[in-house]
Amino acid sequence: MSTPTTSQTQIAQQVVESILAQKLAPGERLGEQELADLFGVSRTLVREALMQLQARGFVEVRPRKGWYVVEPTVEDARDAFSARRIIESGILADAGRPLQSVTPRLRAHIAEEQLAIEGADAATRAFLLADFHVCLAESMGHRSLSDILRDLTARTTLAASLYQSRHEASQSCAEHESIVEALEAGDTALARERLLAHIGHVEAALNPGQPLVRDRLRDSLTPLTGTRLAAPG
Repeated sequence: MSTPTTSQTQIAQQVVESILAQKLAPGERLGEQELADLFGVSRTLVREALMQLQARGFVEVRPRKGWYVVEPTVEDARDAFSARRIIESGILADAGRPLQSVTPRLRAHIAEEQLAIEGADAATRAFLLADFHVCLAESMGHRSLSDILRDLTARTTLAASLYQSRHEASQSCAEHESIVEALEAGDTALARERLLAHIGHVEAALNPGQPLVRDRLRDSLTPLTGTRLAAPG
């Protein structure tokens, strides 16, 4: 998996992408040596990547146990969803580009979502559904906000994994399409309304009474193929 230019930032970003794809679950242990072997790098580089992820709120150190993917509390999840509502609705309230230049890219993204839903690749499906929101921010010309939104979306993805979200992939895709339809009609107010409703549906689908219990490093960091992987921020 490693390349001659593999850096701690690239390792960290691959971990975030695997969280977005729901291939890494809350509470999974991230062994330094296992990651070093997986990426073909030194443990020092891995440790630097994990420290970067810790600063971004994705991993934690447990005394005498090592590094683990964080397990967000219900309050953490609510906070992340609230931040997403503020940022994403703000993006639509202040569109940075003519909508005619935005919707074709979003339509292409939705077509990829639909193909993934019809197929059997659950990881690609999960990644694309989460990545729609980052793609929307980028399409609107907000690169800095898209980097922030990627992390927030990964946080809510961890919450969905931990609390066994009941929100169906097909429903998410249909709601994404309804947002794009409003943008195509030039109605940013309706698009914003539908976006906020969509985020609310995803949040409401969490089941805090049914947390997921998992604690192992799986073979889960293989880069996804055929998708628009998130670039390092």
